[in-house]
Parts: sequence; C-alpha cells; structure tokens
Amino acid sequence: MASCEDPSSCRPEQGVEFIDLLEERRQGSDIGHAFRTFNPSPYRQSPTLTASALNRIVLESQYLRYVTQEVATETGDSVDLVREEASRIMEEMSQNLQLGFVRLLGFALSKVFKRLFSHINVNPEGLNRLQQAIQESPVILMPNHRSYVDFLVLSYILFTYDLPIPVIAAGIPLMDMKMIGEVFRRSGAFFIRRAIGTDKLYWAVLSEYVKTIVKTRYAPLEFYVEGLRSRTLKSLTPKLGMMHMVLEPFFKGEVYDTMLMPISISYDRVLEESLLAHELLGVPKPKETTMGLLKARQVLDEDYGSMHVYFGTPLSIRKLSQGRVDRCHYNLIPRDLPQRPSAETQVCVSWLAQHVIRVQEQGTVLSPWSLIACLLLQDLQESHSVPPGREPETGLALDLLTQRTLWLKGLALHFGARLDWPEKLPDHQVMSSSIARHQSVIRCNQGRVVFLEEEEGYMGFGLPKGEESVFRRAGPVLMAAAYRNQALHLFVRPAMVVLAVHATSSSQREDVYSYFRFLLDLFSNEFVFITDRSYKDFEESCSSLRECGAIQTSQQEVTSPEKGQKTTSFLRALLQPFIDTYQVVFSHLCEESVEVFTEKQMVPAVRSLATKLLLSGELRSYEALSSDTLKNVLSALLRLGAVTRLRTAEQSEFRAHKPAIRRIADTLMGRITPPLVQTVPGPRL
Repeated sequence: MASCEDPSSCRPEQGVEFIDLLEERRQGSDIGHAFRTFNPSPYRQSPTLTASALNRIVLESQYLRYVTQEVATETGDSVDLVREEASRIMEEMSQNLQLGFVRLLGFALSKVFKRLFSHINVNPEGLNRLQQAIQESPVILMPNHRSYVDFLVLSYILFTYDLPIPVIAAGIPLMDMKMIGEVFRRSGAFFIRRAIGTDKLYWAVLSEYVKTIVKTRYAPLEFYVEGLRSRTLKSLTPKLGMMHMVLEPFFKGEVYDTMLMPISISYDRVLEESLLAHELLGVPKPKETTMGLLKARQVLDEDYGSMHVYFGTPLSIRKLSQGRVDRCHYNLIPRDLPQRPSAETQVCVSWLAQHVIRVQEQGTVLSPWSLIACLLLQDLQESHSVPPGREPETGLALDLLTQRTLWLKGLALHFGARLDWPEKLPDHQVMSSSIARHQSVIRCNQGRVVFLEEEEGYMGFGLPKGEESVFRRAGPVLMAAAYRNQALHLFVRPAMVVLAVHATSSSQREDVYSYFRFLLDLFSNEFVFITDRSYKDFEESCSSLRECGAIQTSQQEVTSPEKGQKTTSFLRALLQPFIDTYQVVFSHLCEESVEVFTEKQMVPAVRSLATKLLLSGELRSYEALSSDTLKNVLSALLRLGAVTRLRTAEQSEFRAHKPAIRRIADTLMGRITPPLVQTVPGPRL
C-alpha cells in the first residue's frame, strides 16, 4: 500500500475508469440483486462476532471497568448503578448489523437510486484496493460528507461488490426517526450524541466501542472526518475526536497497522441544495422524522444527474506516522488505563486528518455546472458595480457563458481537475443540459442566463419588504455558490498567490510569500490547509501559474504579466466573496457599540448590516449572509487573538479587540504589509 505522505502524489490517476453501478440494475431484477448470495471476503484472522458479543467485550473491558470505578468515586453512586448506565448508553449507541435488513435496504435503494440518478459511477480499481486492504489490516472508510445519501450509497456499493458492510458512525437524530432509525441500526449504523460535553462515562463507552471494532476487525468502520455534513459543499475543518479513537489501537501497539480509505463522493446536484441554502440564511433546520422523509418523496421526480464515488489509495498509518510519533511512551502506562494523547500525537492526528481531506478533494469529480456556477457568480458580482446612471444587463449571454466555460475547463484541467465533461456531446448540449438540471437556481431567457428569485418570501423573519427581496435572491445565489465551492480546492492556493502579488507593493518573492502565509492563516477555517506545508503549496502554485502564463518568477521576484490578466482576474474574483464577508464582519465588530457579544448576537447583526449594504450597492456578495462563513470569521479572529473568549460567562461570550481587528482588515486590503516569514530556499526558477 502507498503511504502517500505527499498529497500531490495521491492525486487520482489520469484516465481512471469508472463503471456505472446502475446500468446493470436497470436491466436486471432488483429483488434478485438484493437476495443473491452475499459472500464478502472477511478480514484475515478476524474472529466471527455477533453484535451482542461485541457489546459484551466492550462492557467487560478493563478500560471501562476502570472508568466506571472512577465515575462512581466522583459522583458518589454505586459501581453497579454506573455500570447499568454504561449498559444503557451501549444499548442506545450500538449497531445491530443483520444481513436481512441490508438486503431490504439494498432492494429499496435500487428503486430510489434509479429514480434519482442517471448514473452512479464507481472506480473498480479503487474497490480492488479496498478489498486487498480489508484482508490485511483494520480499515477505516473516510468519505466526504455532502448529503444524507453518502452513507447509504457506500453501503449499497459494498453490498453490490461483495465487500464487508461497514459499521457507520451516525447522529442521534437519525435514530429518532421511527422505523427508519431501526432499519439503519440493523444495516450497520451506530448512533452518537451530538453534544457529549464532559460526560466521562459516555466518552469512555464510545471510545472503547470504536477501539474494539478496530482491534477485533469486526467490520470496516466508517465515519466523516469533517464531523458534520457540509452545508456549503466545501471541506470543513476536521473534527479529531473519532480520529483519535480509531488510531489509538495502532499507537498502543494493539494492531500492526490501520488503513485509512479516503473516498470522494461528487454530485451533479445535491438533494438537499435548497434546504442547505436556507439553513445558511437562518431558516431553522426541519427535524429529521420519518413523516418528513415521506413528505419529501417528491424529490424522486427531480433530475439529480450523476454521482461519482472515487475510492482512493488506502493510507497506511504505520508509514504515515513514521518519524512523527514516538509510540514508546505508550509503554509507560498499561494499555487498559486511560491516557491523554501527547502533544506530538495530537499534532500527528491533526496532520493525518488534514491529509485525508486533501486527498478527498483531489479525488473529486467536477461537473460542468461547478464551472458554470463560478462564472455566473462572478458576473453577478460585476453587475453590481456598474457606473451610476447606467442600468446593469440582466444575466449573462449563453454564447458568452459557453465560451468562458470552455476557457475555464482548460484552466481547471491545467490545475489537475477531474471533470465529468461528456466529450461525445456538443458543447452547447452539455451547457443546456446542465442549466436545465439546475432550474431551481437559474433560467435561460431569450439567450441570457439569469438567477431566479424565490417566490416564497421570508415574512417569518419579520423583514421589511425591501430586505425581503435580498433574501429571495440570496437563496439561489447560495445554492450556486455551493457548487462553485466544490471546485475551490483546485484554485484556492493559486488564487492566494495571485492576490498576494496584487496586494503586495513589492514584487520580492519573500514579501509575496509573507502575504500568502497571512492569507493561509486568515482563511484556515474557510479552507483546509495541511500544517507545515505552506511553502510547498506556494511553490507548487507558482509553478502552475507560471506554466499557464499567469505569473512570471525568478529567484527573487514574482510578477504578473499583462498577458495573464484573464487568469489572474478570474482567480482574484473567486476569493472576493470571502474577502467581502470578512470585511463586513470586521466593520461590525469595530463599531463603538460592540464590546462583548455572543455568536447568536453577532450572526443576525452582521446579516442585517450586509443586507443594508447589498441594498445600497456597497456590497456585492450575497455570501455575506451565510451563517457558516460568518462563524468561520469569528473562529479565525479567535485563533489570531483579535477576539477572546470570556471563560467566566455562563454562555459563550466574546470580546472584540478593535485595534487588532483593524490591523487584520488593513493587511487584507494591502494597506499594511504582513511581517516577513522565514522561508526555506526554493529552487531557481
């Protein structure tokens, strides 16, 4: 197995073959497929365990006995009472995988997927790699998380190709869905509370349950390193709790190795696109119920295009952690006792999580619509900045949009994109089918492509009539932005180099790199960057930009020639919505009236300010209304020390340090030069 220590070496092979999982299903019997002989290759040397036997091993483990005794001492309860509570937690949490329910779900999903998707494309070479890994080591399946469909389709694929069904970490809300929750449990889902807090016993049961699955090789374990489903369709900062749990058996020497399997799931169109956009605008998320699921069956009449599921190269923890973690200190404490991970281990686990996300991004398959969305959003920004007294044109001419999309297609391929562009179809047909699939967002009227405004108002917000029009436009814009976000991993690092060249008064390489590092630090809650890789990212981005003529480089300088303006303008415009949003938050926090605030106060206040600026034409980016981006700004300011958390408050309160926020704002606008960053000498270019 490859270690893929450098993410650039983990890029999906060019010309990879995909096969359509649904082609055979459209020709064969669904019930025959569901009830055929299922004969997966088991883990090598793994004992056969039932779900109840697995639970007994967890509850009788020395580790849980020790924690139970500790909790009893701390709370004053009897040990027996604490053990009963641990059993209740286990009963609530544990899966009960049964093949009969997997078959039932497989039959239902065959029907549903054929209605929803034109194709579900899978790379067979990746499945072969997975099959080999399963026979050698414990395997952790790590897909990205963009839709509720994600975990269903993965189990369906593994069932179809006779691979062991995984056990899947799922949220408690799914368990609460009558009947559906039980079907999921018996299809391999185990349920975790969203807010565990400092519940020591719950953490112990969950941790031991996960570690026992890994140690016994009960089944492949599947979880989302991002923790939550991404409402913006871009990668989220990894959550490390589960990551620590699955890696601890290796660090303690209880397993020889563990394989992480990055899986990239890409959609032409996501089922929840409207729901996600409305959540970002502050519309409360509807409760997940069986009745709600049944009411949503009208989605079966919509066209969601293709789905691509790319199984990457399994990553060996033994190889990746070599030289990063000294496992000897684990020998100083008995394995069965709780241990806090060392600082070295925490850094390594964080690095591994970032690494997995980067590999997931590189396996993403982009649809033409992702490229179209990039260009439509930029045109929308430009239409807001026409000179006074001149009416902006409505929409973008389809012929011009097609021309620009084909140019962007070439640029995306240059940066290493994997595109699902039907080469056998005429370009105009590819464009028209993409536009038709996304009629909830845009329409083509009289040869011009325009954004829609939602018919249903936002009167529930109590908004004035003028502001309501902003939110009617914002929904479709945020939906389009989500699909643009799927392509951002390709462009974000080169875009930051271009922005650094533009914002820095000096063309000196070290000055440009220092500004690039400032952008990485500022936006590291917005995009996922691998720790200690900034200079390599800078060099690789410079190289790609130089090859396409966007910049010129020497040993000392980085400059932008006139002939590269089309590329550099596009890349800078990609970052502009984020820059605009951050500046709006900075402006709000620097107001005299803002001193101590909560997140719940900040988000609607900034949203109100952004709405007024959009109405006046001073702001062009509707994404300044997105709650996720606003929260990312707050996280960035906390990390950079420009905002502090008041730990004595009953609820999370923050204090804004206005001079520090102004310095960050001025640096972002190029009015202040960031401090020089020491770089390692680069090759002569």
